[in-house]
Amino acid sequence: MKHNIMRWLYGILAVTVLVMMTLEILNRAWYNVFLCVLTLILFSIPSFVERRIKIDIPDVLEIVVLLFVFMAEILGEMKDFYRSFPYWDIILHTTNGFMCAAIGLALINILNNSPRFALSLSPLFVVIVAFCFANTIGVLWEFFEYGMDTFFGMDMQKNTILPSGAVDIGLIDTMEDLFVNFVGSVVFSVFGYFYVKHKGQGRVVNNVLLTRMTDEDADNQ
Repeated sequence: MKHNIMRWLYGILAVTVLVMMTLEILNRAWYNVFLCVLTLILFSIPSFVERRIKIDIPDVLEIVVLLFVFMAEILGEMKDFYRSFPYWDIILHTTNGFMCAAIGLALINILNNSPRFALSLSPLFVVIVAFCFANTIGVLWEFFEYGMDTFFGMDMQKNTILPSGAVDIGLIDTMEDLFVNFVGSVVFSVFGYFYVKHKGQGRVVNNVLLTRMTDEDADNQ
């Protein structure tokens, strides 16, 4: 049932992006066309990971990823939801922290459970690695925003008029993004700790945790 929901959601979002891209091509809005192409590429990454790298992505996580990309690129950038809805950016960065912590935990957990590696890492160490991975991704994204603003004249680090009348050139936006990314990663790390400690018990983590496919599962993709 969940797999069918994911397929329908992917189809609806992909068709929506294609229609919007066609309209943007007619309007010669090439930056928006680029965002649509980027969105379609990002939509294809989960399928690529499953087929080529043989990592199973749970349907729940794949649905979250699809919605996240659509909300960030199409609604956030193209439709300017970042400015229209003050908490839009906060929601996305919090979700990003949660998802990246899940990916970080999955990567180290796959190694920890692999017979090819003589590793037996403690639950605390595993979640620390996941936490650090998520926050490193958050920092790298802020570097990207700074680079786009500096070299391409964009305003990804939103300028803010302070009560004193001074103009903040992105520090507040950057710190807010890093903080909510931190919160998202902490929330998942708590769930992740008990998941690893109790050897795979935990519905929340199981619904979003990447796992290695068997050869038979990979062939059925």
